Amino acid sequence: MDFSSKLLENAVNEMSQLPGIGKRTALRLVLHLLKQPKEQTHKLSLSLQNMRDEVNFCENCHNISDTKLCEICANPNRLSHIVCVVEDIRDVMAIENTSQYRGHYHVLGGKISPMDGVGPSELNITTLVEKVKSGVVEEIIFALSSTMEGDTTNFYIFKQIEAYKVVTTTIARGISVGDELEYADEVTLGRSILNRIPFENSLKSS
Repeated sequence: MDFSSKLLENAVNEMSQLPGIGKRTALRLVLHLLKQPKEQTHKLSLSLQNMRDEVNFCENCHNISDTKLCEICANPNRLSHIVCVVEDIRDVMAIENTSQYRGHYHVLGGKISPMDGVGPSELNITTLVEKVKSGVVEEIIFALSSTMEGDTTNFYIFKQIEAYKVVTTTIARGISVGDELEYADEVTLGRSILNRIPFENSLKSS
């Protein structure tokens, strides 16, 4: 792809680093930004810079937050003794949209995937185990996608906390195998949470 401007080429190259964005799509987006008022483009770049520089991760659940504690963990009306284990913030948003869950979350930041070089030490598993050890958690809900990586991560965590007195459940398989939570409709996801089953049962059926 030939560019008449090095500045344009650099912008396209940076934009194409985003997931799902190829060079042609990146060029279309950059050209769109060029057509917009400078103030709008500057506002976009400033918001991205502020997000990257100032965003926090909740010290309790690792959710993305503007403060040390996210709004969910800071809400006294949430049930802190129930913890839903998810991959990332997109899953938190998907479950919150169902309005069927009132507990806390624990964001792992990914799933165990040896092929991608992601092991347990790269995820927020240690802090989850520490929560269970502290005795404040009564139930752990596994809400990872039903993929091989998701099942492997669930099983690894289950073995880490098996010795402690905590109930482990998993969302009902109303979510198709291989599906990501963020793409499930709210009714199906909500029912899957309400109809969750003991994690040991999922091991027997797999």
